[in-house]
Amino acid sequence: MVLSHSVNAAGRSAAPDAPMTGTPADISSEELLEQILSSLNDDKAEDIVSIDLRGKSEIADYMVVCSGRSTRQVSAISEKLVDRLKQRFARLSKTEGKDQGDWVLIDTGDVIVHIFRPEVREFYQLEKLWQSPSPQN
Repeated sequence: MVLSHSVNAAGRSAAPDAPMTGTPADISSEELLEQILSSLNDDKAEDIVSIDLRGKSEIADYMVVCSGRSTRQVSAISEKLVDRLKQRFARLSKTEGKDQGDWVLIDTGDVIVHIFRPEVREFYQLEKLWQSPSPQN
């Protein structure tokens, strides 16, 4: 199942397996992560955590978890992020949960972004599932 895909310069969807060399969407996962973190900071997301998934999972290279103070802010942060990625990189992202605004998941392909209200984030503690455990003494 393809959760994200790219749009070429003519505005047409690129085939999922089509090479993207030379298109605005042809960026590294590290560059994409940097832009996502910048967007989240610009929109005042709180407690931003970036988790390196390389070698842990094939779903993405990175996961980002952050919080917004209210359902309105969670929805606005997610909407602006998706729009910025579309404008800057011609990258369409799959979004889930924006209408409720408690937990929004954005799949950009190489980076999965979770934006929570603080209470929902605390309940699920998603980042604890993916972060490396602390060494025991």
